[in-house]
Amino acid sequence: MIGASSCVTGAPFQQKTPLAFCSYNGISCCNSTDDKQLQTQFNAMNISDPGCASLVKSVICAKCDKFSAELFRTDSVPRQLPILCNSTTSENSTKSSQTKNDFCSKIWTTCQNVSIISSPFAASIKSNSTKLTDLWKSQIDFCNVFGGASGDGSVCFAGEPVSLNTTTPISPPGGLCLEKIGNGSYINMVAHPDGSSRAFFSNQQGKIWLATIPEVDSGELLDVDDSNPFLDLTDEVHFDTELGMMGIAFHPKFSQNGRFFVSFNCDKQAWPGCGGRCSCNSDVDCDPSKLPSDSGSQPCQYQAVIAEFTASGSQPTQAKSASPKEVRRIFTMGLPFTGHHGGQILFGPRDGYLYFMMGDGGGIGDPYNFSQNKKSLLGKIIRLDIDGTSSVEEITKLGLWGNYSIPKDNPYTEDKELQPEIWALGMRNPWRCSFDSARPSYFMCADVGQDKFEEVNIISKGGNYGWSEYEGPYLYTPSKSPGGNKSMSSINPIFPVMGYNHSDVNKNGGSASITGGYFYRSMTDPCMHGRYLFSDLYAGFMWAGTENPEDSGTFNTSQISFNCAQKSPIDCTFVPGSSVPALGYIFSYGEDNNKDMYVLASSGVYRVVRPSRCKYTCAKENSSAVDDDIPSSPPAASPPSAATMLTGSYSNFVVILMSFMLILACWF
Repeated sequence: MIGASSCVTGAPFQQKTPLAFCSYNGISCCNSTDDKQLQTQFNAMNISDPGCASLVKSVICAKCDKFSAELFRTDSVPRQLPILCNSTTSENSTKSSQTKNDFCSKIWTTCQNVSIISSPFAASIKSNSTKLTDLWKSQIDFCNVFGGASGDGSVCFAGEPVSLNTTTPISPPGGLCLEKIGNGSYINMVAHPDGSSRAFFSNQQGKIWLATIPEVDSGELLDVDDSNPFLDLTDEVHFDTELGMMGIAFHPKFSQNGRFFVSFNCDKQAWPGCGGRCSCNSDVDCDPSKLPSDSGSQPCQYQAVIAEFTASGSQPTQAKSASPKEVRRIFTMGLPFTGHHGGQILFGPRDGYLYFMMGDGGGIGDPYNFSQNKKSLLGKIIRLDIDGTSSVEEITKLGLWGNYSIPKDNPYTEDKELQPEIWALGMRNPWRCSFDSARPSYFMCADVGQDKFEEVNIISKGGNYGWSEYEGPYLYTPSKSPGGNKSMSSINPIFPVMGYNHSDVNKNGGSASITGGYFYRSMTDPCMHGRYLFSDLYAGFMWAGTENPEDSGTFNTSQISFNCAQKSPIDCTFVPGSSVPALGYIFSYGEDNNKDMYVLASSGVYRVVRPSRCKYTCAKENSSAVDDDIPSSPPAASPPSAATMLTGSYSNFVVILMSFMLILACWF
């Protein structure tokens, strides 16, 4: 099908083009080349009847619709026209639904005696006839070929793209089935750039491992040698509740150049190599001498660092280790407090630039208003060109924080008040972001809330996501604000597309902290395909966000049950009295080169597997793959509280980790 923007009102990334041939409500459905092609085809038909012309135009323009894969579905030869809604094929349809959905009959009634040169309805039988009555004996014959039932839940074309999929009820998935393949506790997973079954895993303490992932349903374990890390930076990394090795990213050309990057925190009092400017400075109207001590540390004692390393040997894809010596220090910035500094790094799949997720620096309610301060990098999504370098003069002139250059299309070129590194602002503590592998323009970021709402945003260039004037969709007023507040009328916030209230996960108003995930793009669980998965840190709740209509930016979010397959390579433990596996804390998610998805929890590594392995029903799953001998899941029970989950049996090390993470991004 022709690829183009969807004709769905309100869809993101669209431009108003009233003069386009294929458009709906002033929104162009096609790119300019396809639009001209279809207009030329339509003009050649020379249809004299306006009513018929309008209907035929809508039919040929359906090729540009994002639902075209469904509209043109076929079991044999490709269709030239979309499936036309035809309620007459459903004997149980009511008269009102027939009137509304019988678009095929409408075309027949309006166009049956109208001449249509090079008629698209004649292409399938290779006839030169121009009238429908010359080609088909009756409306029934016509609609048997071009029509499809509109009452069976299938997608069909009714003349208005905006109505597609909006009336089709969305069934939430039956549940998410997991298998445990490893006991390690990690906060980052990155698929090996060589496309193999290997992946890199890192923990917060400062180590990176190269592991081999077993095939799905093989019953084998994650192959990782704990005693032989790929890189060990524990001497440089300062590990604490919200401090440590926070992100790893591999250069888009890693297979050729061996370059990779690590985001971590260091203590300048403990390591001479840890030193940089304080983010609280006169440029942002902040005096570090007036900042209070935080957990015994001084302002900007801890630094946020991005450093470049390289894989050992001449063939990066064969390397099993990397030198701990930095190749280049990319970025160093002192943190005002010990919390809220995100730290994840990702390469953009289209532009090749490095994205750095930075929180507001800590403190209840962003008291110094760093997130809305356009000269501060706190509370921002940062975008850097790490393939370029800047001279000392450029670094000084632009006030850069290290050895990198600025992408020429960063928003500062349009908003002169912005610091040049900034891509988006108004974040509190972005915790796990991802680019959709099928649609890279969907840059999803979860942002941890203060005490009311956890959110997921679609990040766009120059977007302001509201904090600390808003917490999600709610107005927010900090209890203390020595740094002043931004006027609400001075910002144009972008509100979250998904999220949940704290009261949804803790009826007593206690802690909640979101962990962002991915759009699930594997077919291992076909009923989860295309949905965005995310969870709460405290592991009692997961959600699946389903965009409907596609490319509309409108999501239906469903809380989903999750369970552990009984034939898991490593036996899962369950919270007493509950069907919920005792995952501990969900730190992050991962995705391998096959697009299978992983849950990185304090209790281990879990992979999403076929729903039938947990006795979940999925009509799209091949029935031959069902394991009939898998025992039923434990009795259903309410999700556990965080306190109940702590009664599960874990190693002492994991218990310590869990204790550290209890206050992650919730109160500070």
